[in-house]
Amino acid sequence: MNHEFELGPIRPPSEAQSILLRVTRNCPWNQCTFCHTYRDERFSRRALDEVLRDIDSIHAIAQRIREAAAAPGANGRITEAVVATAMASDPTPAHYYRQVAFWMLQGMKSLFLQDANSLILATGDLVAILARANERFPGLERITTYARAKTVAKKSLAEMKELRAAGLSRIHIGMESGSDRILELIKKGVTAHEQIVAGRNAIEAGFDLSEYYMPGVGGRDLMEENAIESARVVNAINPTFVRIRSTVPIPGTGLYDCMSEGAWRVTTEVERVRELRLFIERLEGVTSRLLSDHIMNLLEDVEGALPDDKDAMLATIDSFLGMADDDRESFIIGRRLGRYRGVKDFYRDPEIESVKREIKSRYASVDEAILEILKNYI
Repeated sequence: MNHEFELGPIRPPSEAQSILLRVTRNCPWNQCTFCHTYRDERFSRRALDEVLRDIDSIHAIAQRIREAAAAPGANGRITEAVVATAMASDPTPAHYYRQVAFWMLQGMKSLFLQDANSLILATGDLVAILARANERFPGLERITTYARAKTVAKKSLAEMKELRAAGLSRIHIGMESGSDRILELIKKGVTAHEQIVAGRNAIEAGFDLSEYYMPGVGGRDLMEENAIESARVVNAINPTFVRIRSTVPIPGTGLYDCMSEGAWRVTTEVERVRELRLFIERLEGVTSRLLSDHIMNLLEDVEGALPDDKDAMLATIDSFLGMADDDRESFIIGRRLGRYRGVKDFYRDPEIESVKREIKSRYASVDEAILEILKNYI
């Protein structure tokens, strides 16, 4: 019997140890100008019986791997040889077994529902999916999903509490900005007020909530507004996590086209850090944890729990902004090439200095070169 299960294209970095369960395909909105993930793809809801079969397929693969690991000589360990034994006589492609084996090695503690907006499903269907997942995998500690703020704002508090009771425990919402002008500019399809309603709805229902903030998404002309208004919305919600996602215009997106036409001016690395500083400075009365858990962010070490770590995060930013211009350029290049992770890691590296000289001979500025490098990150 074939035990394939459907997989979508992305998950949050924080779900690296999760098994992925696709309950919808693509994005029902799919108009955000900064996003290319689902471009030209049609949205659809997967049928309930399809999703339940996928859960059963994951369970069946896990059972076969367990049985192979329990055989004499395997010593209960999940190895390549054990996975090969488990696959014997099963036509299921090997990469499904590797997905499940990796999950088992992580403890089978977390599951992520794909794609962009799982809460668009009927609440009853989603409850049935959660029930089957918890039945098949009783050791689950966290079930997480992406959701659009517009969708969460439309769900009743009773529905949200029902989903929480059924086992959905964490929601990721792409706030991006708290400015209505910027939300309209990037075609987010939601207002700042709706962001607040959705966030409060999720928190009141008992969810861990991640809100995403994008420094630079308003471009050079709206940097200050993006920081101040986004902080205002976060202050009104007090989410569990605030996740930083620095803006990089990617070819093939509306934002990139706006940049090419001169209608939107991209911010530099330093400008995005300055905007981030203003955003953090304006956070008041929240107990959120701020995380810089994405490769697009320049300063990976700007993280901490609010309000206790606020001064330390601002100090890290100030140590970067206080660098001499030449050192700052070296740090930016080294960070983007993977040599440094945080400001404290900086030192004058001869290889980075050589790359910097080459960059300056080929590009009009370091920022222009970095923009080319970042295009290849996604």
